[in-house]
Amino acid sequence: MMTSGEIKDLNKSPYHLLRRAWQFAGDIYAQEVGENGLTHRQFTVLLAVEQNEGASQTDLVSLTGIDRSTLADLVSRLIKRGYLQRRRTKEDARANSIRLSAAGRRALKTAQPGANTADRKLLRVLSTERRKEFVSALAEISEALEEALNGEHAEAVSGRGRRK
Repeated sequence: MMTSGEIKDLNKSPYHLLRRAWQFAGDIYAQEVGENGLTHRQFTVLLAVEQNEGASQTDLVSLTGIDRSTLADLVSRLIKRGYLQRRRTKEDARANSIRLSAAGRRALKTAQPGANTADRKLLRVLSTERRKEFVSALAEISEALEEALNGEHAEAVSGRGRRK
């Protein structure tokens, strides 16, 4: 039995619509960058490293929104492909400093035009007036996530958070 608050039409569910939009965006990215190019997550990590040369893996988690274990796996695979270099930092022997290699710069430069075209194609489905509003709304959702994650971190550090 459905109550009046239940979703009756998936096309009115923000979660469902975001998921469909993500599928659409992923398809466009794959078409533009190509099957043999960087995945979107690989592109995201390489771009974040380029813009924050020497960042730690912890910094990259925060910058990209990719969870710690997935990012560690991505970084390891990108190192094996010769796109990234990892070194222990002088300040903290437990932290790694991540840098782009020459091959990583080339891969990023090769993928950049396709990624830019994918963004333009995605936004093109919206009217010119709604594009800025759409990106702003997505940024608000991203900021809310970041605040929630920072709140969880603060609770965990203070001992008030739940144990994992």
